[in-house]
Amino acid sequence: MLFLRGGSGSGGGAAAAVGRALVRHFSKKRSPDLRRISPKVPRQEATAISNSLYQIVKDHGPVSVSNTWNHAKEAGVDGLNSKTHMKIMLKWMTGRKMLKLSCTHVGSAKKFHYSILPEDPQASTKISLPSPASDTVKSSGKEKKQTQKTSKKGK
Repeated sequence: MLFLRGGSGSGGGAAAAVGRALVRHFSKKRSPDLRRISPKVPRQEATAISNSLYQIVKDHGPVSVSNTWNHAKEAGVDGLNSKTHMKIMLKWMTGRKMLKLSCTHVGSAKKFHYSILPEDPQASTKISLPSPASDTVKSSGKEKKQTQKTSKKGK
């Protein structure tokens, strides 16, 4: 019933527009709920692992998953069972707003990198603009009105 054409045969109309909007809405894939990812280890151990991974990402800048795994093996992070477990931990940290995942396009391929979020988000958004120094003194509205009245009286 929503997809019926109008009598003029143009194919437009309110019903068709609503139908297209519904199809577009229900065809979208939902984004995963990153907060519900289970770190597969007890909470205390997960925080210890995440602190180690956070320090690795902080020290080495934006890093890919494979580089993070290499650095984690060198650092000897306790509790990481495998690279897959580390990926789960990185997703868990992303859901907890500790890390951010960015994508860069290299030719036809994509590169994904983890980086830390700014520690003070308002400090990065603040832009200190110098206030313009006014050389001329602005006159108030009362002074302008008085000068206009005196000039009219003189005429």
